[in-house]
Amino acid sequence: MSGQNEFFDEMHVGDGSIRDAYRDYHKWYSSKSAAFLKRKHRDAETSFRRTGITFNVYGESEAEERLIPFDMVPRIIDAGEWRRLSRGIEQRVRALNAFLHDLYHRQEIIRAGRVPQRLLRDNPAWLRNMVGFTPPGGIYTHIVGIDLVRTGPDEFYVLEDNARTPSGVSYMLENRETMMAMFPELFMHVPVETVSNYPRRLAKSLAACAPPATKGKPVVAVLTPGMYNSAYFEHAFLADQMGAELVEGSDLRVINGRVAMRTTRGYQPIDVIYRRVDDEFLDPLSFNPDSVLGVPGIMDVYRAGGITIANAPGTGVSDDKAIYSFMPEIVEFYTGEKPLLPNVETWRCADEDSCRYVLDNLAELVVKEVHGSGGYGMLIGPAATKAELAEFRKKLEAHPENYIAQPTLSLSTCPIFTEKGLAPRHVDLRPFVLVSPDTIDITPGGLTRVAMKKGSLVVNSSQGGGTKDTWVLKD
Repeated sequence: MSGQNEFFDEMHVGDGSIRDAYRDYHKWYSSKSAAFLKRKHRDAETSFRRTGITFNVYGESEAEERLIPFDMVPRIIDAGEWRRLSRGIEQRVRALNAFLHDLYHRQEIIRAGRVPQRLLRDNPAWLRNMVGFTPPGGIYTHIVGIDLVRTGPDEFYVLEDNARTPSGVSYMLENRETMMAMFPELFMHVPVETVSNYPRRLAKSLAACAPPATKGKPVVAVLTPGMYNSAYFEHAFLADQMGAELVEGSDLRVINGRVAMRTTRGYQPIDVIYRRVDDEFLDPLSFNPDSVLGVPGIMDVYRAGGITIANAPGTGVSDDKAIYSFMPEIVEFYTGEKPLLPNVETWRCADEDSCRYVLDNLAELVVKEVHGSGGYGMLIGPAATKAELAEFRKKLEAHPENYIAQPTLSLSTCPIFTEKGLAPRHVDLRPFVLVSPDTIDITPGGLTRVAMKKGSLVVNSSQGGGTKDTWVLKD
């Protein structure tokens, strides 16, 4: 498998030998028969189907939920490597939170000329009604997902930041539960850091961000758009695992200056809402007046200090890919340090010279919408047809400010299990970070997404990618 691969293979060295992190796993794997492994592969699919772990693959004509492909070969990261990554992730999350506070207050970074004013002026995710307001505990980004890619032995890059409503943590947890159920003996051979306590840590972190006036144990609820949302499984899963209530907008109302949820004993006030509803739909009195997903008046209660909303409204501005391109400057401005995790090289198409370069090299680059997510609205130049390139060129020339471009990365590969044995596929990693006033808590591992098709670089679940269990080895 290795030796024929121009990409960094996380399991195999060029001469075919096994890297240290995978040695114990490979020894176990090699001792198993092909029939045993194939049976377990089928068992994993059955388990996921029975659990109901699905995701909408948008744009498909049949418009039905699909089973997320799960690969039973874990992605393994050694302890020293994880410590280095964790330091970089923590630095970046601290900078993101400081940046968001600054954007809604004095805007020192703009006054200093490090980030252009136009990025706020033209950004629909920047909310005027958050100006001058500091959320309880000063935390904007309670739950963060930092997408990382690897290109070499010590080469990790941040691909994008997810500070609005990062998804996928339920798949991380189910991946581990499935692996432990299928291969309990394997975890006796390989010492792996736990991830199963994430819901408890999430509940604790959210409770720590409750408003100062909260009396007794904070009441936490998960606000979902409803069962037709593509990530509803995750909303219900996390609420259940945390022991929190799963609520929809119709279950909530403002009573005596508090947000309260309907119960069998009448309405009960809530202290913290982990919302999975976009800003636009959160409060029809402040945002989209036609929304039936949110709670009329919740923003007034929030600004009066009566509830914590996680993540804070307006955090989506830091998910913007044009803002992302300034993250090295942002990290240095707020921490006084060089970024420990570099960005991928990025051309801002709003800059005339950069746009000219991108147009001249369109067939070699990846071009993304600055407000896009989930792999939609992007061009992967090397995989595009002449017609697709021509069509995208027109879009780019018409609205260059809507796009950034990056080189086509040599993403690392991890093996997946196939009927013919192990085969390399490209992966990325989304570690999950919990932020409270006193703690930045990084779950060891995260969600590894894998491009299930040979040669594909698109790992998004919404684009047909799969997932793997991610192991961080204990020292």
